[in-house]
Amino acid sequence: MAFVAPSPLPDWLQPALPFARRAYALERGQDAGRVVHLIDHGRGPPVLLLHGNPTWSFLWRGVIARLPGFRCVAPDLLGFGLSSKLPRSRDHQVERHLAALEELLLALDLGAGEAAPGGANGAASASGQRGVILVGQDWGGPLVVGLAARHPERVAGLVLGNTSVLVPSRPRGTLFHRFARAPIVSEVAFRLLGFPLRSLHRTQGDPGSIRGQVARAYRWPLARVRDRAGPLGLARMVPSSPDHPSVAALRPGAGWVQAFDGPVHLVWGERDPILGRALARHMDALPRAAVTRTQAGHFLQEEVPDLLAAAVQEVAARAGVIEGSPG
Repeated sequence: MAFVAPSPLPDWLQPALPFARRAYALERGQDAGRVVHLIDHGRGPPVLLLHGNPTWSFLWRGVIARLPGFRCVAPDLLGFGLSSKLPRSRDHQVERHLAALEELLLALDLGAGEAAPGGANGAASASGQRGVILVGQDWGGPLVVGLAARHPERVAGLVLGNTSVLVPSRPRGTLFHRFARAPIVSEVAFRLLGFPLRSLHRTQGDPGSIRGQVARAYRWPLARVRDRAGPLGLARMVPSSPDHPSVAALRPGAGWVQAFDGPVHLVWGERDPILGRALARHMDALPRAAVTRTQAGHFLQEEVPDLLAAAVQEVAARAGVIEGSPG
Protein backbone atom coordinates (compact mmCIF):
# COMPACT_ATOMS: atom_id res chain seq x y z
CA MET A 1 0.00 0.00 0.00
CA ALA A 2 1.53 3.31 -1.10
CA PHE A 3 0.02 5.52 1.56
CA VAL A 4 2.06 8.60 2.45
CA ALA A 5 1.72 11.52 4.85
CA PRO A 6 -0.72 14.17 3.61
CA SER A 7 0.43 17.72 2.94
CA PRO A 8 -0.11 20.07 5.89
CA LEU A 9 -2.93 22.59 5.99
CA PRO A 10 -2.30 26.25 6.75
CA ASP A 11 -3.15 27.30 10.29
CA TRP A 12 -6.20 29.31 9.23
CA LEU A 13 -7.73 26.29 7.45
CA GLN A 14 -7.09 23.56 10.01
CA PRO A 15 -10.12 24.32 12.24
CA ALA A 16 -12.47 23.87 9.27
CA LEU A 17 -11.13 20.37 8.53
CA PRO A 18 -10.79 18.56 11.87
CA PHE A 19 -10.82 15.17 10.16
CA ALA A 20 -8.35 12.35 9.65
CA ARG A 21 -6.55 12.78 6.34
CA ARG A 22 -4.15 10.66 4.34
CA ALA A 23 -2.62 10.49 0.88
CA TYR A 24 -2.07 7.70 -1.62
CA ALA A 25 0.75 7.56 -4.17
CA LEU A 26 -0.56 5.99 -7.36
CA GLU A 27 1.42 2.97 -8.52
CA ARG A 28 -0.05 2.21 -11.95
CA GLY A 29 -0.68 3.87 -15.28
CA GLN A 30 0.39 7.23 -16.62
CA ASP A 31 -0.13 8.94 -13.26
CA ALA A 32 2.09 6.56 -11.28
CA GLY A 33 3.90 8.59 -8.63
CA ARG A 34 1.24 11.26 -8.41
CA VAL A 35 -0.53 11.59 -5.08
CA VAL A 36 -4.24 11.56 -4.30
CA HIS A 37 -5.13 13.39 -1.09
CA LEU A 38 -8.22 12.32 0.83
CA ILE A 39 -10.19 12.73 3.99
CA ASP A 40 -10.63 9.27 5.54
CA HIS A 41 -12.55 9.87 8.72
CA GLY A 42 -14.57 7.74 11.11
CA ARG A 43 -15.42 4.08 11.40
CA GLY A 44 -18.40 2.15 10.15
CA PRO A 45 -20.06 1.57 6.78
CA PRO A 46 -18.02 3.31 4.07
CA VAL A 47 -19.24 6.38 2.21
CA LEU A 48 -17.29 7.71 -0.79
CA LEU A 49 -17.97 11.43 -1.37
CA LEU A 50 -16.68 12.92 -4.60
CA HIS A 51 -16.51 16.60 -5.52
CA GLY A 52 -16.54 18.18 -8.97
CA ASN A 53 -15.38 21.40 -10.61
CA PRO A 54 -13.61 23.49 -9.26
CA THR A 55 -13.76 22.32 -5.64
CA TRP A 56 -12.03 19.76 -3.41
CA SER A 57 -12.75 17.58 -0.38
CA PHE A 58 -13.28 20.73 1.73
CA LEU A 59 -16.73 20.81 0.07
CA TRP A 60 -17.89 17.79 2.10
CA ARG A 61 -16.88 18.95 5.57
CA GLY A 62 -20.42 19.75 6.73
CA VAL A 63 -21.78 16.43 5.47
CA ILE A 64 -18.97 14.44 7.09
CA ALA A 65 -19.56 16.18 10.41
CA ARG A 66 -23.18 14.97 10.27
CA LEU A 67 -22.34 11.32 9.60
CA PRO A 68 -21.04 9.83 12.85
CA GLY A 69 -20.95 6.07 12.65
CA PHE A 70 -19.80 6.06 9.02
CA ARG A 71 -16.37 5.92 7.46
CA CYS A 72 -16.33 8.99 5.23
CA VAL A 73 -13.82 8.98 2.39
CA ALA A 74 -13.57 12.19 0.34
CA PRO A 75 -10.71 12.28 -2.19
CA ASP A 76 -9.43 15.26 -4.13
CA LEU A 77 -9.42 14.60 -7.86
CA LEU A 78 -6.04 14.87 -9.54
CA GLY A 79 -5.50 18.54 -10.28
CA PHE A 80 -7.55 19.73 -7.30
CA GLY A 81 -7.16 20.28 -3.58
CA LEU A 82 -4.03 18.70 -2.16
CA SER A 83 -3.76 16.03 -4.85
CA SER A 84 -1.00 16.28 -7.45
CA LYS A 85 -1.68 18.81 -10.16
CA LEU A 86 -1.86 17.94 -13.85
CA PRO A 87 0.00 20.48 -15.98
CA ARG A 88 -2.32 20.76 -18.99
CA SER A 89 -6.08 21.09 -19.35
CA ARG A 90 -6.08 18.24 -21.89
CA ASP A 91 -4.64 15.94 -19.20
CA HIS A 92 -8.11 15.87 -17.65
CA GLN A 93 -9.90 12.92 -19.25
CA VAL A 94 -12.70 10.78 -17.85
CA GLU A 95 -10.74 7.54 -18.19
CA ARG A 96 -7.70 9.04 -16.51
CA HIS A 97 -9.67 10.21 -13.47
CA LEU A 98 -11.50 6.88 -13.28
CA ALA A 99 -8.21 4.97 -13.35
CA ALA A 100 -6.89 6.95 -10.38
CA LEU A 101 -10.15 6.58 -8.44
CA GLU A 102 -10.34 2.87 -9.17
CA GLU A 103 -6.82 2.31 -7.86
CA LEU A 104 -7.70 4.28 -4.72
CA LEU A 105 -10.93 2.34 -4.20
CA LEU A 106 -9.02 -0.95 -4.36
CA ALA A 107 -6.19 0.30 -2.15
CA LEU A 108 -8.71 1.35 0.49
CA ASP A 109 -10.66 -1.89 -0.07
CA LEU A 110 -13.95 0.01 0.08
CA GLY A 111 -16.94 -2.32 -0.03
CA ALA A 112 -14.84 -5.47 -0.42
CA GLY A 113 -16.36 -8.47 1.28
CA GLU A 114 -19.30 -6.31 2.29
CA ALA A 115 -21.53 -5.99 -0.74
CA ALA A 116 -24.12 -8.69 -1.19
CA PRO A 117 -25.24 -10.43 -4.37
CA GLY A 118 -28.87 -9.74 -3.48
CA GLY A 119 -29.31 -7.17 -6.26
CA ALA A 120 -28.55 -7.72 -9.91
CA ASN A 121 -26.09 -4.84 -9.83
CA GLY A 122 -24.39 -5.50 -6.54
CA ALA A 123 -26.78 -3.77 -4.14
CA ALA A 124 -26.66 -4.84 -0.54
CA SER A 125 -29.37 -7.31 0.37
CA ALA A 126 -31.77 -7.14 3.29
CA SER A 127 -29.44 -9.44 5.21
CA GLY A 128 -27.41 -6.41 6.28
CA GLN A 129 -24.27 -7.17 4.30
CA ARG A 130 -22.46 -4.02 3.40
CA GLY A 131 -21.09 -2.16 0.43
CA VAL A 132 -19.98 1.39 -0.14
CA ILE A 133 -22.46 4.27 -0.44
CA LEU A 134 -21.42 6.47 -3.37
CA VAL A 135 -22.13 10.21 -3.21
CA GLY A 136 -21.39 12.55 -6.11
CA GLN A 137 -21.99 16.17 -7.06
CA ASP A 138 -21.08 17.97 -10.30
CA TRP A 139 -18.36 15.84 -12.01
CA GLY A 140 -18.35 13.65 -8.92
CA GLY A 141 -21.65 12.13 -10.09
CA PRO A 142 -20.57 10.66 -13.43
CA LEU A 143 -17.24 9.61 -11.95
CA VAL A 144 -18.78 7.65 -9.06
CA VAL A 145 -21.23 5.87 -11.34
CA GLY A 146 -18.35 5.13 -13.73
CA LEU A 147 -16.51 3.62 -10.79
CA ALA A 148 -19.62 1.61 -9.91
CA ALA A 149 -19.82 0.24 -13.45
CA ARG A 150 -16.31 -1.14 -12.97
CA HIS A 151 -17.01 -2.62 -9.51
CA PRO A 152 -20.79 -3.09 -9.13
CA GLU A 153 -20.33 -5.81 -6.51
CA ARG A 154 -18.95 -3.21 -4.08
CA VAL A 155 -21.87 -0.76 -4.25
CA ALA A 156 -24.68 -0.61 -1.70
CA GLY A 157 -26.38 2.62 -2.71
CA LEU A 158 -26.10 5.99 -4.40
CA VAL A 159 -26.75 9.64 -3.52
CA LEU A 160 -26.59 12.24 -6.28
CA GLY A 161 -26.88 16.01 -6.06
CA ASN A 162 -26.72 18.67 -8.78
CA THR A 163 -24.92 16.55 -11.29
CA SER A 164 -25.55 14.83 -14.62
CA VAL A 165 -24.95 11.11 -14.87
CA LEU A 166 -26.89 10.66 -18.11
CA VAL A 167 -25.39 10.97 -21.58
CA PRO A 168 -27.60 13.20 -23.76
CA SER A 169 -28.18 12.21 -27.37
CA ARG A 170 -27.21 15.71 -28.49
CA PRO A 171 -24.71 17.03 -25.93
CA ARG A 172 -23.93 20.74 -26.03
CA GLY A 173 -23.08 21.80 -22.49
CA THR A 174 -24.18 25.01 -20.83
CA LEU A 175 -23.05 28.54 -21.65
CA PHE A 176 -20.30 28.06 -19.03
CA HIS A 177 -19.00 24.98 -20.83
CA ARG A 178 -19.21 26.58 -24.26
CA PHE A 179 -17.22 29.55 -22.93
CA ALA A 180 -14.54 27.10 -21.72
CA ARG A 181 -13.99 26.02 -25.34
CA ALA A 182 -13.50 29.54 -26.66
CA PRO A 183 -9.87 29.86 -27.78
CA ILE A 184 -7.53 32.24 -25.96
CA VAL A 185 -10.19 34.00 -23.87
CA SER A 186 -10.96 30.85 -21.89
CA GLU A 187 -7.26 30.29 -21.18
CA VAL A 188 -6.93 33.85 -19.93
CA ALA A 189 -10.06 33.60 -17.76
CA PHE A 190 -9.41 30.18 -16.24
CA ARG A 191 -5.62 30.11 -16.03
CA LEU A 192 -4.61 33.73 -15.46
CA LEU A 193 -7.68 35.17 -13.72
CA GLY A 194 -8.67 32.07 -11.74
CA PHE A 195 -12.21 31.82 -13.12
CA PRO A 196 -14.60 30.50 -11.81
CA LEU A 197 -13.13 30.32 -8.29
CA ARG A 198 -14.01 33.92 -7.47
CA SER A 199 -17.58 33.47 -8.72
CA LEU A 200 -18.77 30.38 -6.84
CA HIS A 201 -21.19 32.44 -4.74
CA ARG A 202 -23.06 33.40 -7.91
CA THR A 203 -24.24 29.81 -8.35
CA GLN A 204 -25.77 29.61 -4.87
CA GLY A 205 -29.30 29.99 -3.61
CA ASP A 206 -27.73 31.94 -0.75
CA PRO A 207 -24.69 33.79 -2.14
CA GLY A 208 -23.51 34.37 1.43
CA SER A 209 -22.87 30.63 1.79
CA ILE A 210 -19.56 31.03 -0.09
CA ARG A 211 -17.93 34.15 1.28
CA GLY A 212 -15.00 35.10 3.47
CA GLN A 213 -12.91 32.21 4.75
CA VAL A 214 -15.05 29.64 2.93
CA ALA A 215 -14.39 31.31 -0.41
CA ARG A 216 -10.73 31.63 0.52
CA ALA A 217 -10.55 27.88 1.24
CA TYR A 218 -11.81 27.06 -2.24
CA ARG A 219 -9.28 29.38 -3.89
CA TRP A 220 -6.30 28.35 -1.79
CA PRO A 221 -5.28 25.04 -3.50
CA LEU A 222 -5.26 26.76 -6.91
CA ALA A 223 -3.59 30.00 -5.88
CA ARG A 224 -0.71 29.54 -8.31
CA VAL A 225 -1.33 30.11 -12.02
CA ARG A 226 0.61 26.95 -12.93
CA ASP A 227 -1.82 24.84 -10.86
CA ARG A 228 -5.01 26.02 -12.59
CA ALA A 229 -5.35 23.54 -15.44
CA GLY A 230 -8.01 21.59 -13.54
CA PRO A 231 -11.06 23.89 -13.73
CA LEU A 232 -10.60 24.46 -17.45
CA GLY A 233 -9.86 20.78 -18.02
CA LEU A 234 -13.03 19.58 -16.28
CA ALA A 235 -15.11 22.22 -18.07
CA ARG A 236 -13.79 20.97 -21.41
CA MET A 237 -14.35 17.37 -20.31
CA VAL A 238 -18.13 17.98 -20.54
CA PRO A 239 -19.34 16.57 -23.88
CA SER A 240 -20.02 19.19 -26.54
CA SER A 241 -20.96 16.81 -29.37
CA PRO A 242 -21.80 13.12 -29.89
CA ASP A 243 -18.19 12.41 -30.90
CA HIS A 244 -16.62 14.17 -27.91
CA PRO A 245 -14.07 11.80 -26.28
CA SER A 246 -15.92 11.86 -22.95
CA VAL A 247 -19.09 10.33 -24.43
CA ALA A 248 -17.79 6.78 -24.82
CA ALA A 249 -16.13 6.91 -21.39
CA LEU A 250 -19.35 8.07 -19.71
CA ARG A 251 -21.68 5.48 -21.25
CA PRO A 252 -20.83 2.55 -18.94
CA GLY A 253 -21.67 4.60 -15.85
CA ALA A 254 -24.89 5.92 -17.37
CA GLY A 255 -25.90 2.38 -18.24
CA TRP A 256 -25.06 1.13 -14.76
CA VAL A 257 -27.07 3.76 -12.91
CA GLN A 258 -30.19 3.21 -15.02
CA ALA A 259 -30.02 -0.55 -14.39
CA PHE A 260 -29.07 -0.29 -10.70
CA ASP A 261 -31.76 -1.87 -8.50
CA GLY A 262 -30.38 -0.66 -5.17
CA PRO A 263 -31.42 2.50 -3.32
CA VAL A 264 -30.85 5.89 -4.94
CA HIS A 265 -31.57 9.32 -3.49
CA LEU A 266 -31.51 12.58 -5.47
CA VAL A 267 -30.89 15.75 -3.44
CA TRP A 268 -31.20 18.82 -5.62
CA GLY A 269 -30.65 22.54 -5.32
CA GLU A 270 -33.22 23.95 -7.70
CA ARG A 271 -31.70 27.44 -7.65
CA ASP A 272 -28.57 26.13 -9.36
CA PRO A 273 -28.18 28.08 -12.63
CA ILE A 274 -26.02 25.29 -14.10
CA LEU A 275 -27.79 22.03 -13.28
CA GLY A 276 -30.95 23.00 -11.40
CA ARG A 277 -33.15 21.93 -14.30
CA ALA A 278 -31.39 18.58 -14.64
CA LEU A 279 -33.46 17.10 -11.81
CA ALA A 280 -36.45 16.41 -14.07
CA ARG A 281 -34.54 14.22 -16.51
CA HIS A 282 -32.89 12.31 -13.68
CA MET A 283 -36.28 11.66 -12.08
CA ASP A 284 -37.52 10.33 -15.43
CA ALA A 285 -34.48 8.07 -15.85
CA LEU A 286 -34.45 6.91 -12.21
CA PRO A 287 -38.16 6.58 -11.31
CA ARG A 288 -37.53 4.59 -8.13
CA ALA A 289 -35.16 7.17 -6.64
CA ALA A 290 -36.13 9.09 -3.52
CA VAL A 291 -36.07 12.85 -4.16
CA THR A 292 -35.34 15.81 -1.89
CA ARG A 293 -35.87 19.23 -3.50
CA THR A 294 -34.21 22.28 -1.94
CA GLN A 295 -33.80 25.97 -2.68
CA ALA A 296 -30.03 25.61 -2.56
CA GLY A 297 -27.71 26.36 -5.43
CA HIS A 298 -25.02 24.35 -7.21
CA PHE A 299 -22.79 23.69 -4.21
CA LEU A 300 -25.62 22.47 -2.03
CA GLN A 301 -23.14 21.03 0.49
CA GLU A 302 -22.65 24.61 1.69
CA GLU A 303 -26.37 25.25 2.15
CA VAL A 304 -28.05 21.94 3.04
CA PRO A 305 -25.40 19.52 4.38
CA ASP A 306 -27.98 18.12 6.79
CA LEU A 307 -30.21 17.00 3.91
CA LEU A 308 -27.32 15.30 2.13
CA ALA A 309 -26.32 13.51 5.33
CA ALA A 310 -29.94 12.44 5.87
CA ALA A 311 -30.03 11.05 2.32
CA VAL A 312 -26.90 8.99 2.99
CA GLN A 313 -28.50 7.60 6.15
CA GLU A 314 -31.75 6.86 4.31
CA VAL A 315 -29.95 5.02 1.51
CA ALA A 316 -27.83 3.10 4.03
CA ALA A 317 -30.96 2.01 5.90
CA ARG A 318 -32.73 0.89 2.70
CA ALA A 319 -29.61 -1.00 1.62
CA GLY A 320 -29.39 -2.79 4.95
CA VAL A 321 -26.01 -1.22 5.64
CA ILE A 322 -27.28 0.21 8.93
CA GLU A 323 -30.25 -0.60 11.09
CA GLY A 324 -33.23 1.69 10.87
CA SER A 325 -36.38 2.43 8.98
CA PRO A 326 -35.90 4.16 5.63
CA GLY A 327 -38.17 7.12 6.19
